[in-house]
Amino acid sequence: MASMTDPRRSKFRSRLADKALLVAPGVFDGISARIADQMDFEALYMTGYGAVASHLALPDAGIATYTDMVGRVAVLAKATKTPLIADGDTGYGGLLNVQHAVRGYEAAGAVAIQLEDQEFPKKCGHMTGRRVVPMADMVDKIKVAVASRDDADFLIIARTDARAVEGLDAALGRAQRYREAGADILFVEAPQSTDEIRRIADRLANVPLLFNYAEGGRTPPVTHQFLRDLGFRLVIFPLSTLMAATAAMRSVLAAIKTSGSPIDVLPSMLGFDAFLDFIGVGEIRELEQRFADEDSQQTGGDGD
Repeated sequence: MASMTDPRRSKFRSRLADKALLVAPGVFDGISARIADQMDFEALYMTGYGAVASHLALPDAGIATYTDMVGRVAVLAKATKTPLIADGDTGYGGLLNVQHAVRGYEAAGAVAIQLEDQEFPKKCGHMTGRRVVPMADMVDKIKVAVASRDDADFLIIARTDARAVEGLDAALGRAQRYREAGADILFVEAPQSTDEIRRIADRLANVPLLFNYAEGGRTPPVTHQFLRDLGFRLVIFPLSTLMAATAAMRSVLAAIKTSGSPIDVLPSMLGFDAFLDFIGVGEIRELEQRFADEDSQQTGGDGD
């Protein structure tokens, strides 16, 4: 488990305060996290959608438990040096569950936890049939989350899914109340037009805002410059790596099915030695060699 005063948190908070637009690609397992970590992004986003899909082969529909998810946070945070934002769904229950989730995610090494105001069982933010809890209930969850953290640099992201249920004005009103309750970053999920994106930025000006670039979802694709000009501070791409990895695996498996061998697609694959190097086999060999050399010195190394 990470230290409660993980320096990645102060670094992330400082960059957020600079009012730049930070890009956080989605990561869902150790491999995707290692790859993204080597790309010098300023943050990574542990997507709940991707983590559930890769871990359980199931949709993001409230099936994953706190234990499933906090274990994933710990693996990804340990495997990376980049600040990791982690999806905490609804907090996995009532106020006591929220307290437990915040403390667990903080101890696991995340720099921020994202909490949303959906009813349990939750659904992906770009699926139909979502329902939200009363605003007062979510306000209490945010207050508990803020009070439960040990490190003030561990940030609370408040997400509202009310746009799909109560309309944009209600969603904006909820977001303002969540900010008043102590949320550090606001996330209005699934605006359905560029005009709605502008309204979010105008209504919540001077508040750190997160934009969810859900590839193929209900929100229209927009440019980095568009979001930066509106004052958004953080943009997440939760599905890009998951979708790309799924397409690549389908492609190589189709080749094996067709020809009985991957020989035709080998040029498109990472080589065996390169993969070993990527996952750190060289470090293991160096460690083994160092201790082998020490043992040799202690025994005289003369073969007696």
